[in-house]
Amino acid sequence: MQGKVVVITGASRGIGAAAAEVFAQAGAQVVLLSRGVGATGPLADRLGGLAMPCDVADWGSVQVAMQAVVARYGRLDVLINNAGVIDPIAPLVAADPAEWAAAVAVNLTGVFHGMRAAVPVMKAQGSGTVLTVSSGAAHAPLEGWSSYCSSKAGAAMLTRALHLEESGWGLRVMGLSPGTVATEMQVKIKASGINPVAALDPAVHIPANWPARALLWMCGAGSDSYLGEEIKLRDDAVRRAVGLIG
Repeated sequence: MQGKVVVITGASRGIGAAAAEVFAQAGAQVVLLSRGVGATGPLADRLGGLAMPCDVADWGSVQVAMQAVVARYGRLDVLINNAGVIDPIAPLVAADPAEWAAAVAVNLTGVFHGMRAAVPVMKAQGSGTVLTVSSGAAHAPLEGWSSYCSSKAGAAMLTRALHLEESGWGLRVMGLSPGTVATEMQVKIKASGINPVAALDPAVHIPANWPARALLWMCGAGSDSYLGEEIKLRDDAVRRAVGLIG
């Protein structure tokens, strides 16, 4: 990753912040995107990276951020679509329509915006990797999570569509389903008391560093057999390849 420029959305906490740490340690120049730089600013300073405000649901905001990255560094090697929201956690018939749509705007449209802004840059330089943080919820409905499940399912299909359209010239596209991760989102899920995920013992959640390390591994040749697919971090074979277990 030496000399590579890595853009991470939703980088203020959880998997995004952990990924910034891991990629910076590997020698990458990290760009931390979040709606505000209050949390990402100090982290970026510590890592020698750059924090920028960006609302992934706003196409103009994403364009400005990507253009600023290219203007500053001259390239864009890796985009990690990590930004995501779980709210509204509510039965479909009780969900607030505006909140439901806002979740889709972040979890699905936000992924499209990132891809749409990054891929032309990557094609012009002849290389690039696009990774999207997915979820088991993309493939199985869960009570109270209609917006999250639907938007994550759409993002998973978007990943496959990008691979189909752009892998021919060398773009590397994959998704990562990390399983349950010890983040602020899990605290919110636990408090909701809805569906089996809320009933899980917090001790079973993996640390955010695990999916962060998996994302780094996905940027290398060792993951080439998974191109166009969604890697499941619950798979012991994947955990071994990443170096998380012996």
